[in-house]
Amino acid sequence: MRGRDTTQQSFFSYVMPEDRVPQEHPLRPIKKMVNKALTELSVHFTSVYSRMGRPSIPPEMQLRATLLQILYSIRSERLLIEQLEYNILFRWFVGLSMDDPVWDHSVFSKNRERLLNTDVATAFFVSIRQQAEEARLLSDEHFTVDGTLIEAWASLKSFRPKDDKVPPTAGSGRNQEVDFHGQQRTNDTHESTTDPDARLYRKGKGKEARLSYMGHVLMENRNGLAVDGQLTTASGTAEPDAALAMLGSLPGEQRITVGADKFYNQHAFVHGARGCGATPHVAAKDRGSAIDGRTTRHAGYEISQRMRKRVEEIFGWLKTIGTLSKVKLRGHPKVESLFTFALAAYNLVRIRNLLNTAPP
Repeated sequence: MRGRDTTQQSFFSYVMPEDRVPQEHPLRPIKKMVNKALTELSVHFTSVYSRMGRPSIPPEMQLRATLLQILYSIRSERLLIEQLEYNILFRWFVGLSMDDPVWDHSVFSKNRERLLNTDVATAFFVSIRQQAEEARLLSDEHFTVDGTLIEAWASLKSFRPKDDKVPPTAGSGRNQEVDFHGQQRTNDTHESTTDPDARLYRKGKGKEARLSYMGHVLMENRNGLAVDGQLTTASGTAEPDAALAMLGSLPGEQRITVGADKFYNQHAFVHGARGCGATPHVAAKDRGSAIDGRTTRHAGYEISQRMRKRVEEIFGWLKTIGTLSKVKLRGHPKVESLFTFALAAYNLVRIRNLLNTAPP
């Protein structure tokens, strides 16, 4: 019998959002880990917010919504709020009932700027890392380090001389023409008026220079989870400097190995890594290599060289899924907090996959 195409809707719904989300939905284990981390951060939230005044967006809901924005590659807060208006799955994950009003996108952005700082993002990342450690998913012996450029939310037109307040322009409208061809432009003499913390940098020969930051990741080699991350200004020494800082912060005194590409094959990094108790398994060079056969002859070196390429999976996820191909925030503190929070989101997805495929 053919069903009737009726447009009349029921006034009441007796099905809870919890019942509408399938038990095998991939967001369920992620929400469980997120709630555990947010419970640990509750004391920090209490100290940040005043006991007086109008109640703001609950910080737990704010962070869950930001996490959804990263996991589902939602490019703006306006679209995120639109999804929260009618998406039952998103409402369930954030903690909103079907009748709860959704916040204005501008209010959401303002609250996020105050809440999602470096301390909160780092504490959330550490909590997720501890859950991976409790599940015995982390290696404490073998690691990989690498860095990647994160394009800043600034145009090359904004890269102007520091002492030139009114550059020559042509045309009308807000997107005016700026002729910088033939000029010698360096980070010492120029800076971006849109994002002064961004630096003009290119990753390699033959590649274009862009206003960028540099993100660094320390990955453990057992399951490819990020155990530490940093965001720095883009420079030629940022990668080895950040790598040594992350290696120095690792707990324990046991001997470890750290894999890296040829860029890290520098005497300063090799000596610094050994000073941190790490054996540098950097890619060897044919000429002028900082390591020799005493390192490359071991079977562990070949394993490190094979495993180090997995760090590119983290960078690929951050840029394609985590919306960090061109970051939409300005200023080093905001970009660093978003980078750290996105790393935690990657770990959440990775931990969920590992626990689902683990043998019973």
